[in-house]
Amino acid sequence: MAGSSRSPQARALLQQCLHARLQVRPAEGDSAAQWVEVQRGLVIYVCFFKGADKELLPKMVNTLLNVKLSETENGKLVSILDLPGNVLIVPQATLGGKVKGRSMQYHSNSGKEEGLELYSQFVSLCEKELAANSKCAEAGVVVEHGTYGNKQVLKLDTNGPYTHLIEF
Repeated sequence: MAGSSRSPQARALLQQCLHARLQVRPAEGDSAAQWVEVQRGLVIYVCFFKGADKELLPKMVNTLLNVKLSETENGKLVSILDLPGNVLIVPQATLGGKVKGRSMQYHSNSGKEEGLELYSQFVSLCEKELAANSKCAEAGVVVEHGTYGNKQVLKLDTNGPYTHLIEF
């Protein structure tokens, strides 16, 4: 994780969910809005900073999918892979904001092209990790994700605001 001597390259926020629905494309003209949704699992909000590179991604995926935050019926904490549970990945540039005066500034975020590339690779690695996990494959676990660079509407049902911030 980020040491005190260097700035983080990425920030992720983890939120358990019972159900989550994310708008990936707003309604336009005659077309209705498009949504993706997951049942019980984990919502991962992710933001990349300037200086982040693809070498960071395997460590991020390994940490986020293996951290024991999900509660089983008997109260034991397990990873999302061991639950097994669905994953919804939401690009969240606002996680990179810093307060300046009364406004938020996002100067430390990666550029749009770099951020999109890192986000796409992050999603792909998460999909591969869940597909390779036998428990997840048997349970029919899905990975859904938002659209990078778009404002998105999120509807979330959770069993508590059990939110965790992890920096890389």
